[in-house]
Amino acid sequence: MSLDRIDPAFRALPLTALADAALTRARELGAQHADLRVERISTQTISLRDGSVTGVSDDVEVGLAVRVIVDGVWGFASHGELTPQRAAATAERAVQVARTLAPVAVERVERADEPVHAGAVWVSAYTTDPFEVPTRDKVGLLGEWSQRLLAADGVDHVQASVMQVRECKFYADLTGTSTTQQRVRVAPSFTATAVDRASGGFETMSSLSPPVGRGWEYLLGDGWDWDGELAVVPELLAEKVKSPSVQAGAYDLVIDPTNLWLTIHESVGHATEYDRAIGYEAAYAGTSFATPDQLGTLRYGSDLMHVTGDRTVEHGLATVGFDDDGVATGEWDLVRDGVLVGYQLDRTFAPRLGLERSNGCAFADSPHHVPIQRMANVSLQPDPVRDTTTDELIAGVERGIYVVGDKSWSIDMQRYNFQFTGQRFFSIVGGKLAGQLRDVAYQATTTDFWGSMDAVGGPSTWVLHGAMNCGKAQPGQVAAVSHGAPSARFRGVNVLNTQEEGR
Repeated sequence: MSLDRIDPAFRALPLTALADAALTRARELGAQHADLRVERISTQTISLRDGSVTGVSDDVEVGLAVRVIVDGVWGFASHGELTPQRAAATAERAVQVARTLAPVAVERVERADEPVHAGAVWVSAYTTDPFEVPTRDKVGLLGEWSQRLLAADGVDHVQASVMQVRECKFYADLTGTSTTQQRVRVAPSFTATAVDRASGGFETMSSLSPPVGRGWEYLLGDGWDWDGELAVVPELLAEKVKSPSVQAGAYDLVIDPTNLWLTIHESVGHATEYDRAIGYEAAYAGTSFATPDQLGTLRYGSDLMHVTGDRTVEHGLATVGFDDDGVATGEWDLVRDGVLVGYQLDRTFAPRLGLERSNGCAFADSPHHVPIQRMANVSLQPDPVRDTTTDELIAGVERGIYVVGDKSWSIDMQRYNFQFTGQRFFSIVGGKLAGQLRDVAYQATTTDFWGSMDAVGGPSTWVLHGAMNCGKAQPGQVAAVSHGAPSARFRGVNVLNTQEEGR
């Protein structure tokens, strides 16, 4: 790829001079490994309520970070001043940190090998950089969406927003690897609210649009049918207001990818992070039931369950060319034929699992944070033989519920016992949809839930969804990640009535 697509403000930074200064100084001070990251992260968020602007925020974070390994111990330091002198001084501080920690380090760092990637350039898949679109045009589009919804009967309030991020990153290390990358992501959304003035209650209906690794073209219809969704949301909301509350019990579920992605994220994505599985990461959201002693034997789900980790899928939020360890990214299996077969890991954890290479999962959300092992795009694969449709999955259900859209959730500290709600629920009677329901949540253990999956949709049902704000570590870091899923059918899942449970 060409450097021409990289933000000119980032290209203008003295990247090579910073790398030379930091790496040379680290080597002089005895570091066996050293790497430099320079980052420029631009973020804009625009919010409207009932067509009026409630907030426009812009932020640019710039800085450099130096990591070193001295006699098997990590050292890290960062700074906001981007000069060669400051880069060298930051390397000195990183070496001092490593030497200070050496007496209390309980183990020595070993890292998997990686080929040298010299002068590599990677840019994510987008057409229009959202930061080149005037803010007034963005506000105008969100305002138009809001007015279209407010003009519909039964819609009392509308919230609309868009978040956009442009992340520029330069990496260089002592082996000779140097990478320059830029990725763009956007997260537009709207929510319509209907108020029941007699009871004081309300119901909401939000866009099902996923956040994506695309540019402003996404909001203009490239990748999502905004006009179609804006047209149907008021009708669906009006029906939801009048819909009956679910009767708790066991149901067959057909789960849309707009809901299933979150279940994948919590019960598979986090559970197959290797640092959680060995107890290294525990303080923030717990560890994992899927421990390495069960690798190759743990029955995670039915034979239809094939889940991959992928840092390369087009428009994925966690898609990059190279991770923050300088590793070229790829795709690999986490669960195959229903059995746990892999983990997400970085260069430090790969040798512990006996792997020769990392699968590229090191990431830091800021130049002032140390890279940690973060989630790839973790996805359930569709039916490889037949392009089964969602309607066909529904046709195979006598009594059940079709679940659409994500909402609230909870899961235990082992990623095992969970409960998920959704945004839209449709009763299934005799293989056909029979109107909306309210107050639905499904509850299960991870292995029982995935073990009950008896059919998956084909490629035409597969959607890449995700989140911009997956949290991990202390100090906390936030990462964007996508999860692809087809529609899928699950038999005999326990369904709760959330209103009854809340009493």
